[in-house]
Amino acid sequence: MSSIAELLWAEKYRPKSLDEIVDQEEVVTRLKKFVEEKNMPHLLFAGPPGTGKTTAAHALAHDLYGENYQRYLLELNASDERGIDVIRTKVKEFARSRVPGEIPFKIIILDEADNMTADAQQALRRLMEMYTATTRFILIANYPSKIIEPIQSRCAFFRFTPLRKEDVIARLRWISEQENVQYDIEALEVIYEISEGDMRRAINILQAAAALGKVTVEAVYKVVGLAHPREIKEMIKLALDGRFTDARDKLRQLMVEYGLSGIDIIKQIHREIFSADLKLPEPLRVLIADYAGEIQFRLAEGGDDEIQLNAFLARLVLVGKKLKA
Repeated sequence: MSSIAELLWAEKYRPKSLDEIVDQEEVVTRLKKFVEEKNMPHLLFAGPPGTGKTTAAHALAHDLYGENYQRYLLELNASDERGIDVIRTKVKEFARSRVPGEIPFKIIILDEADNMTADAQQALRRLMEMYTATTRFILIANYPSKIIEPIQSRCAFFRFTPLRKEDVIARLRWISEQENVQYDIEALEVIYEISEGDMRRAINILQAAAALGKVTVEAVYKVVGLAHPREIKEMIKLALDGRFTDARDKLRQLMVEYGLSGIDIIKQIHREIFSADLKLPEPLRVLIADYAGEIQFRLAEGGDDEIQLNAFLARLVLVGKKLKA
């Protein structure tokens, strides 16, 4: 890339301010209002993994209390400490005590709150009512529908959205340049596709791929344990061309060389069905997607990986013959 293009790229993706959470502008605006008022309700942060929910909770506490904010903060991972005993002991003891200072309440962060048991959630509901004067709760969940309705109604809801492709790639490029890591831009695009907007996962993949040397497309697929899309497409084309034995050999190669499970392969097949590179008529895409869904269900129910995937390839062979007839 030329120096002029580099400067334009850097200007486009430079953070607008130091307290910005990328792609969560509405969330930031509302949280800043709480800091200005030095008051806040109970909060429910919901959205996909790796979009900044826990970081936003810590940033809010930092802006409210200052550098020593952790003295006024209790953070629990509800997937590990999710039972009613934890709510009745740790949470209750922390919530009932008052704190001196300008901010009259403390904050309890319950990460992965959607993993809490139903009894624990009912106990938490009572605590949220009883100790509102001294404590505010921030519940963080990937699946807010698993939080009981009485708790949801007591919280201000904040939805975090997956990060945009350009923002994820911009951050990966910045990290690579800071760490003197060589990379192909196509590899960073693949990392985004695999991570699906999860910044945490994207950075982990980048670090794992960088351990092999230059970050290339092949290195990325190798470290995440996925087959290269062209091999999946080749297997699908072989089956549709009626070459069942060749397609089956390709399947065995993928399972042995990459160590992929049947679920991994069928998920990649489903992804590639709808890629622009695989030129298939729309009715055929729909039919293959229907087959893939049925095979995925059988595998999830305990079906043998090779037998079920061979059955899938056999169906593709039959479909291909019908199309040629």
